[in-house]
Amino acid sequence: MIESFETFLAVAAAGSFSEVARRQDVAVSSVTRKIDALEAELGSKLFHRSPRRLALTDAGEQFLPRARLILGELASAKEAINAGDAEPRGLLTVTAPTVFGRRHVVGALASFLRRYPDIEVDLHLIDQIVDLSEQRMDVAIRIGLLPDSDLRATKLAQIRFVTCASPAYLARAGHPRSPEDLLQHDCITVASPPAPSFVWRYPGVNRNQPLPVHGRYRSDDKDGMLQAALQGLGVLHMATWVVCEHLRSGELVALFPEEANAPAPPDMPGIHAVRLPGRSHATKARLFIDHLRAEIGDTPWWDRMLQADSAVPA
Repeated sequence: MIESFETFLAVAAAGSFSEVARRQDVAVSSVTRKIDALEAELGSKLFHRSPRRLALTDAGEQFLPRARLILGELASAKEAINAGDAEPRGLLTVTAPTVFGRRHVVGALASFLRRYPDIEVDLHLIDQIVDLSEQRMDVAIRIGLLPDSDLRATKLAQIRFVTCASPAYLARAGHPRSPEDLLQHDCITVASPPAPSFVWRYPGVNRNQPLPVHGRYRSDDKDGMLQAALQGLGVLHMATWVVCEHLRSGELVALFPEEANAPAPPDMPGIHAVRLPGRSHATKARLFIDHLRAEIGDTPWWDRMLQADSAVPA
């Protein structure tokens, strides 16, 4: 029965009997028999089958979250029984956005692996949303608003933005004294509008709408925008987790220090770690998420750094 549940979830995710058979290196008939047996046991068809497509029936849609829950509870129970006082061990798979992963996940994984020497990690840095079930991932770091799903999410940090520029740019173009002054400056913006509603937005300015800034350099890559600012190409409005170390080193200068302590807008998205119930590595996933959350801190370390700097008299 458990194998039938696992096969059902795999087919529902892949949308194909043959694809599941290929991944499991078994005959298609083997996959089909397990689904047939499960449907017979439940007394209901779980899939609409046709030569062109495979889709869940209404009964299949209703059964899907229950099957995940049942397998999740079973996996947790099994892991708890087998773990006892033993150290966690085995493979943990993690995916994260490229820039955030390089800056903040790799370091946390290094300390995590030192703490748990019997755990191995596969880290996949990719900016596309990864289907945890289909790709067999244990933990995903997601930046932005989370859609409704059956993933279990842990908030790691609130995103905050800061306006900054290089000393070379400010020496050449002057220091903006207010957000409205940015309209007279070269600003580094996204190449594929529209930009998120919270970028270039300041409380009480422009009726709380984003300022219509412009500039000669545009990019859709955070690292590309950051490197442009470091090269003096313009003013940058970027998440603090991207620019914090460059602000601390003096390579970039915060233009409006009050941003460091201003409350985040209510529609500002967060950074979350998500995991899929039902994975057999639930304990390792929870351990890593707890570790990453502790490394970042209740107030993210990059925001604490900027708040401390803003409190130092000039």
